[in-house]
Amino acid sequence: MTNKKAMNKEKRKLVYCDLGLIDYKDAWDLQKSIHQLRVENKIDDVLFLLEHPHTYTLGKTADKENLVSDKKYLDENKISVYDIDRGGDITYHGPGQIVGYPIINLTNWQQDTHKYLRAIEEVIIKVCAEYDLDGSRVDKYTGVWLDDRKICAIGIKVSRWITMHGFAFNVNTDLKLFNGIIPCGITDKDVTSLNRELKKEISLNEVKEKIIHHLI
Repeated sequence: MTNKKAMNKEKRKLVYCDLGLIDYKDAWDLQKSIHQLRVENKIDDVLFLLEHPHTYTLGKTADKENLVSDKKYLDENKISVYDIDRGGDITYHGPGQIVGYPIINLTNWQQDTHKYLRAIEEVIIKVCAEYDLDGSRVDKYTGVWLDDRKICAIGIKVSRWITMHGFAFNVNTDLKLFNGIIPCGITDKDVTSLNRELKKEISLNEVKEKIIHHLI
C-alpha cells in the first residue's frame, strides 16, 4: 500500500552560510533581504551562523532600564546598541558567542511559534549533552539553562510564517560584558558559557557542526 503522505511530502533543503564576524546591522539587513526572498519562495530555507562585535540588542518588549551601562562604559568597551524587531528583552552579542539566524518557512514544518521556540531550545540542549552538560528549560523563560545559569538566549520574529533572528549560544564568550545589562531582564539568575562550564576553550567550528547536525 502506497503511503500518500510520504509521497506528497516536499523534499526540503537548508542552505547554510557561515558569516564569520559581522557587524550587527549588516547581518540584520542581510536577514531582512533573505527573509523577503524566502517569503517570495525564491530561495530555500537558510541558516546563518556567525559572531558579532560587542553589541547590546533590545527586543520589542525590552525595558530600557535593563541597559544599566552608561555612555562611558559603552565607549570604553566599543559596544553598539540596537533596538530591534525580535521578541524578548535585552541581551549581549560578542566574539566567542555563536549566533544563529534560521530563516525558515514554518508552513513547511508546523505553523506554531511556541513549538518552533521549543525546537530551537532542543537543538542547543542536544549540543550541550554532547559535552556532558545537562541543558534544560526554565518555566516562564525562553532559552537554555544549566541549573540557574543561562547558556543560550533565544529571541525570534515570525512574519508570514517565515522566521528571523534566533539564538545566541555562549561558547567562549567574555561573560564580563553581560555586566552592562540585566540579561533578558532577569535579576536572580546568572549567565554562563561552554568555556566556563568545561574550563577550557572550545572550538567554534566544532560547536557549529553539532548545531547544524541537530537542527537538521
